[in-house]
Amino acid sequence: MRKAIVLVVLFCSTLAIAEPAAKGCTRAGLQSAVDKYLEAMKQGNPSLLPLAAQAKYVENRKPVPLGQGISKTPLDIDLSRSLLDVDTCQTFTEIIHTNPSHPYVIGTRLKVEDGKISEIEALVTQKGDWLFNAADYLKYSSQEKWNVLPPAARSDRQTLLQAANAYFDVFGDYSALSRIPLGIPCARLEGGMSTNPKGDPKASCNIGFPTDGSIKVVNRRFIVDVDMGTVVGLAEFGAKNGVPDAHTFRLENGKLRYVHTLTVCTIANCGFPALPPQAGNAK
Repeated sequence: MRKAIVLVVLFCSTLAIAEPAAKGCTRAGLQSAVDKYLEAMKQGNPSLLPLAAQAKYVENRKPVPLGQGISKTPLDIDLSRSLLDVDTCQTFTEIIHTNPSHPYVIGTRLKVEDGKISEIEALVTQKGDWLFNAADYLKYSSQEKWNVLPPAARSDRQTLLQAANAYFDVFGDYSALSRIPLGIPCARLEGGMSTNPKGDPKASCNIGFPTDGSIKVVNRRFIVDVDMGTVVGLAEFGAKNGVPDAHTFRLENGKLRYVHTLTVCTIANCGFPALPPQAGNAK
């Protein structure tokens, strides 16, 4: 009996040693890919990127040949902020370029495989897009604190995903508002418009949501950075002629603290009511 047990243990140990470790990503590796992407953007030279074979590039939801689109335009980067998803080997980076000759705010997703970038997906917002104002986006974003959270203040991946989905759901079902973990204070930054421009410590993000369930948010995909308490939702607003959108949610101690939105208006006013900024447009 003892010999049989020993043989079983040795056999199982051999299997454990022989089985290859699951491939994964590290924060350092993902950050390295982001750093190289940012340098390529500064120089307008995508050939600097460590690209995988058959790498794909998508800009504003349309396939674009590598080396075309915004990637060939040298950009001074006034501020960038990156989120790293080690579980799916993806990143998301906000890039703010305020040069008055042609300002941009860009949100870019990278997919990394074996240290190579296999997918680049850029959401490029500029004049004419939803509430666009790069200078104000820089002003308000630079005042916010998006540090890596201490473990006690973090939410797990599922909680972050539930919060993002609840926020998207409320546009088609106002009762979903009760599922959004709203925090105080909370600030929403849409294209350049802040819902809390004066830093009110009692400010809420519970303003401006449509109550008629008139907007559906479809084709949702997510990038999650647990360490940052952040989840990015890439989606389309409107089931018909949906406009490309990115929502970035930051949770601290389980409560919503910041929301950033970037929306490309592929149709007039992105299909939303033309409300003045003081009306509290919500997206």
